[in-house]
Order: sequence, then structure tokens, then C-alpha cells
Amino acid sequence: MNLSKSFTIGFIGLGLIGGSIAKSIRRIFPDYTIVAFDVDAHALAAAVQEGVVNLPATQVDDTFAVCDYIFLCAPVHYNIAYLSSLKPLMKPNCILTDVGSVKTDIYQAIFDAGLEQSFIGGHPMVGSERSGYEAANDHLIENAYYFITPSSAVDSKKTEEFTTFIEDLGAITIVYPPARHDQMTAYISHIPHIIASELVNLVREHDDAKGMFRQLAAGGFKDITRIASSNPVIWEHILLSNSGNIIAGLEEYIEDLQQVVQAIHKKDHTYIHQFFQDAQTYRDSIPNNATGVIRMNYEIFVDIPDEAGAIEGVIRRLSQAYISLKNLGISHNREDEEGVLRISFYENQDAVTAARLLREQGYTVYER
Repeated sequence: MNLSKSFTIGFIGLGLIGGSIAKSIRRIFPDYTIVAFDVDAHALAAAVQEGVVNLPATQVDDTFAVCDYIFLCAPVHYNIAYLSSLKPLMKPNCILTDVGSVKTDIYQAIFDAGLEQSFIGGHPMVGSERSGYEAANDHLIENAYYFITPSSAVDSKKTEEFTTFIEDLGAITIVYPPARHDQMTAYISHIPHIIASELVNLVREHDDAKGMFRQLAAGGFKDITRIASSNPVIWEHILLSNSGNIIAGLEEYIEDLQQVVQAIHKKDHTYIHQFFQDAQTYRDSIPNNATGVIRMNYEIFVDIPDEAGAIEGVIRRLSQAYISLKNLGISHNREDEEGVLRISFYENQDAVTAARLLREQGYTVYER
């Protein structure tokens, strides 16, 4: 993208998403000026100290008047509250965007504020069980799908310009109407987060004083409920903003579960078998080579002998190859997974390289 070196980009919110996009811009467009505000003074100070932010703001004020793009990266209802402060500050050709996973409420607010000619909604399909600026990294949106949801009133040339900019940051853009975006994210992100949290609460309610459920849940159960560790403030905003789509999907989900209950009551072998067969077939068709809205875990599982120095030998080999580890642990419950030593990585390529190196050393390695 061939924009002026004096180009200025503003951020309201420097959490995981805002911080990561800001870091990507600093890496790819080092000459751009970045203006930022965050209610977390420590996050803002860290961004300045790292050289990511040039102009910190203690509130949404005329510091943002020089911006060519402004990213709204706070929770949805907070973003809406900032619109009245931003409107009198924005340059005529400034593009206002957001990164929220729900568009209904923000678009209504944009319309009410008379900003529809300046707004191009956005949603990078990335996430993490971690949150805040300390979890941000400059490659988070790289090779990830990024929804572009322009208002019907915005100039198509502005949309093309902004789409190109996001692609220059390494993301894969998808242009969709806001309403369709909200339906899609409800089914593939919002409802799964509710289900994961309910599964955790179900187990919590039945756990005993010894916490045995919690101990046994350390294997596959913890994997399928990982997203239940997400920020509750963000998810409160999402559920209240996308309520229509979420309620419709949950009601359909409950109806489907009732059919499973009835099939078990009736010992309907055919229905039960087809239920799992359909799920297996569709899940196996989901591609592994793209980052979706729920961030993947990059893990391998390694069989090691129960002897002194066994784990140290694996770690030493990976350390010699300069591979960074995110976490490791011993799997005591292997009902849903193979391998004794579980190793997770920050990047998929590290997991692939680690698996190859360990196999070359004679280890049995399992990958998901």
C-alpha cells in the first residue's frame, strides 16, 4: 500500500486485538504515527516504552484529530460511548473502524451519530485465552481471516483502500454485510463459548470436596473447554449485543440435544450412529491451514519412558534448535489423547519442526 509517511492511525483500546494490530503496523509501516488511548495506564505506558505508540492520550481528545484511520478496540458498548467524543474531532476523510465480533449495535450507533459515511466495520478472526496488551503480538492477525463489513453509505474507494491496508498487515480479508457477519460469528464463536462455559459449570457443580472432577478433567475436557477462560467482560457485551442470533442458535442447539436424549431413551442405534458420523465427517472437512475465530493450540504429544532425565532430554533437543515452548505437562488422563508428555508452542511451525526433530531422535510423537 502506498500511503504517505505522515499517515497517522489512532487506537482506542490497546488490549489483545488493538495492541496486536498496533504492533503489526509498527513492524510493517515503521514510519507511521500511532496515537492511542487506553483506560489501563500501564498498558499505554508499555506501548510507548516499546516504541509502538508515538502519541499517548489520557482521554479521547483532539490528539485524535490528526488521524487518517481510527480503530475502536474496546468492548462494543464502550466503543459506542466514544462516538460522541470522536465525531467533532475526526478529519473529513478519516476512516473509522472497529474490531468487534458483533456489528448490530455499533452500526445502529454509527447511524444515529451520522457517521455511516466514515465507518468500515472490521473483525479479525483471532483470539486467545489470554487478554490485555501483555498478550499482544505483532503476528496475531497474520494469515487470519479478517471480516470487512462496510456500511452501505461509505465510498467504495474507501473500502478498497482500507481492505488493501488490512491485507498489507498479512490478514486474509472477507467482505460481508454486517447482519450476515453477526449470524456467522454467533454460530462459530459466540454459542461455542457459551457451551464451553456451561460444560465447565456443569462439572464444577458436581465436583466433590477432593476436587477429583477437576483432576480428571485435565485431559481432553480441558481442551474442549479452553475458550471458557476468555474475558467475562467482553463476553457479557457480546451476548447482549448479538442476542437475537445467539438465542436462535441456542434454541436450535437445545432442540437438537433433546433429540439426542430421546434417541438414547429409545435406544435408537441408527440415529445415534448417524449423529456422530455427521459430526465427524463435517469436522474432518474443516481446514487446518487457516486461523479461525477461536485460536488454535499448537501442541504435540510425546511418548517418553518413566525414568530420570527423560523430560530433560526432550527439552534439551528442542532448546538446541532454538524452539520456544509455551507450556508442557504430563498427561495422566489419556482417554482422549495419546502421548505422555504434552508440549505446546506459540507458533504452528515450531510444533511441526519439534515433531520432526524428536522423531529423528527416535521418539514417538503424536500430532492433532
